[in-house]
Amino acid sequence: MSINLLNMFLLYDIIVKKPSKGDVMKNNKYNNISKYRTELELTLFDLATLTNLSVGYLCHLENGSRKNPSMKTMIKICKALNKSLSDVFYL
Repeated sequence: MSINLLNMFLLYDIIVKKPSKGDVMKNNKYNNISKYRTELELTLFDLATLTNLSVGYLCHLENGSRKNPSMKTMIKICKALNKSLSDVFYL
């Protein structure tokens, strides 16, 4: 199965490109992963590498389509972002 050129550019923007302040989703009602990731100038790929989680899973957590990560997963993300659980997740 081949990925067409448009999909390659979209994946590049999501996974590889460094986020800018304008790329941060405003008022995410589930968590602050994107906010703190952007502050540290990390890509989703960088955070995935630090947490040993998949890029896709982290993307789903950021946009709210996955809402119930395990405590182990939340701790991995918080350690990578150097933030507390209550800073990153609305507990």
